[in-house]
Amino acid sequence: MRVLVTGGAGFIGSHVAEALMQRGDSVSVLDNFDVAYAPELKRANIEALHRKGTMSLIEGDINDAVLLQRVFHNGSFDAVIHLAARAGVRPSLLDPALYAHVNVTGTAEVLHACVAAGVPHCVLASSSSVYGNSTRTPFREDDPADLPLSPYAATKRAAELLGASFTQTTSLQVSALRFFTVYGPRQRPEMAIRLFASNMLAGREVVIFGDGSMRRDYTWIGDITRGVLAALDSPSGYRLINLGGSKTTSLTELVKLLAAALKMDPRLRYEDVPAGDVRETWADDTRAKALLGWEPLVSMSEGIAQFCTWMKAGAQP
Repeated sequence: MRVLVTGGAGFIGSHVAEALMQRGDSVSVLDNFDVAYAPELKRANIEALHRKGTMSLIEGDINDAVLLQRVFHNGSFDAVIHLAARAGVRPSLLDPALYAHVNVTGTAEVLHACVAAGVPHCVLASSSSVYGNSTRTPFREDDPADLPLSPYAATKRAAELLGASFTQTTSLQVSALRFFTVYGPRQRPEMAIRLFASNMLAGREVVIFGDGSMRRDYTWIGDITRGVLAALDSPSGYRLINLGGSKTTSLTELVKLLAAALKMDPRLRYEDVPAGDVRETWADDTRAKALLGWEPLVSMSEGIAQFCTWMKAGAQP
């Protein structure tokens, strides 16, 4: 299969590209090496991919319609995995227009390019943040998702709706996957698990928002990658599918797991919960099991142990 991975130099994208290469697919990566976090980390991910096999790298922006036309014409892709996005709840509060430009307009450009080139299937990355402070747990795909707490969440919901509209008006099939707090090697530096671990190893304070009771459904990167490939291999119209660990962990529990794995005694500082942060995320994976035959395999304790081994080894791609 010939697959284009947008955002393929990033955390999730590089793992997905690697998994595709390992199973023998022809992989092209489109990435603009945005400065949202250190571009050298993403370039290191690409260098690691080049050491493991053959892939094509295209440097460019998903909002460059002329570039997309050329890339799709030259690639003759069988499918697209669209992971390129501006990520992060809190930064989106500071620059909502940028988030809308990348996550909404950029997604529209990618979907339009798929249709123009006759690509039959696009796997689209969404987020658990679309649920907001849902009162029903665990979160199900048929729950309302109309009260996002941040511009980031709103843009991800908008991207889902774009996918739905394209499947109703064109021949494109779209699998929209709602990721629940993905973690593992190559994780972005500002994400809680890596940030907490980095601060512990450096002897710095670990900042906890709220009283430590906020809960997240953390999902191991290998499980997410399996889910993305399972969706890629089974297109079926328009689908919304949760990919999550199906368990919740509080911030206090997370810090204890990290401290035990790193053999550290962290210093903690508590601060107010920032605007846009939800109280809890928790995935109902019934639909993923039924449609994809997917379920999470790596427990939180196993994943944290593997992640901390990677951190202590120097966090190399």
